[in-house]
Amino acid sequence: MKISKSDLKVIREFARPYRVTNGRKFRLQDYDPADTLHLSGEDKPRAQLGLQRGVEYLAGLQDVLYAQDRWSVLLIFQAMDAAGKDGAIKHVLSGVNPQGCQVTSFKSPSAEELDHDYLWRCMKALPERGRIGIFNRSYYEEVLVVRVHPELLAGQKLPQQFVTKKIWKQRYEDICNVERYLARNGTLILKFFLHVSEDEQKKRFLERLDDPDKNWKFSMADAREREHWGAYMRAYEDMIRHTATEEAPWFVVPADNKWFTRVAVAAAIIDGLHSLELRYPKVDARKKQELAAARAELTRK
Repeated sequence: MKISKSDLKVIREFARPYRVTNGRKFRLQDYDPADTLHLSGEDKPRAQLGLQRGVEYLAGLQDVLYAQDRWSVLLIFQAMDAAGKDGAIKHVLSGVNPQGCQVTSFKSPSAEELDHDYLWRCMKALPERGRIGIFNRSYYEEVLVVRVHPELLAGQKLPQQFVTKKIWKQRYEDICNVERYLARNGTLILKFFLHVSEDEQKKRFLERLDDPDKNWKFSMADAREREHWGAYMRAYEDMIRHTATEEAPWFVVPADNKWFTRVAVAAAIIDGLHSLELRYPKVDARKKQELAAARAELTRK
C-alpha cells in the first residue's frame, strides 16, 4: 500500500510521541490522558476524516500482508475499564478483511487454563503468518490485576517455592523473552496502553448508568476496582518500564478523548505495518507461463 510522504509524516506525528521502546526512565505522570497534541475539539471532524483515511490505508496494508504471507502482526490492548479498548478496535480496524484478522478477549482464566502456565492460553491464540491478531487484554493481566490482587496467585497452583518477591521481575523477564522470540520469527508486536484518567472513567461509568442502552456495560465489580486506582497505576508504570523494548514497543495513548485515541492507535498501526516494507509476491517464470496459458484458454472460448 503506497502512502504519500506527506501522509506518512502526519501519521508519525500522531504515533511517535506515545511510543516507548526503553522504559528505564518511563514515568506515567509524564503522559497526559487528555492530551490531543495540537488539536482541539474543533478539530474533531477533521480528525475523524483522517481516521477514515487511516482505515483505508490499513485495509490496503493488510491485503499485502495477507498475500505476502511472511509476517504476522500482534496488537495488544491493555487499559482500565471504560478506557475505550473495544471502541478503538472496532473503529480502527473496521475496514480490515475479517479473513485475515482475529480478535481474542481474555477474561478470568478457566479451570483448564489454570492447569497450564499463565502464557499458555495466549500462545494458543497467536496469529498465523499473513494475519493480524488482536488481544483484548493479554498475558499482561498477570502483572497487573494479579499484582494488585496477589491472592489470585493462590489459584494458579504454582509450586510454593516460585511464589517469591521476585515473581513480578521474573514474569517481566519471561514476557520479554517470549516477545523477543516472536519478533525474531516474524511477528510485529505493538502494545497499547489506553491511558484514561480517573475522573473520565467515573464520567463514563455514570453515562452507562444513565443510558438504558448502556446499562448492560456496567459492572459493579469494575466500579469497585476504582478503590485500587493508585495500585493499578503503579503496576502499569512498572510493567511498561520493564517490558518496553524495540522489538515490542508500548504506546501510551491518551484515552480521555475517544476520537483522538482512535487516530493515535490507527497511526501507530499504520506506521508499524509500513516499516515492514510489505510487497505483493512476485510471480516466477513458471507461474507466468501458467497465467499466459490460462489467458489463452479463456480468450479462445
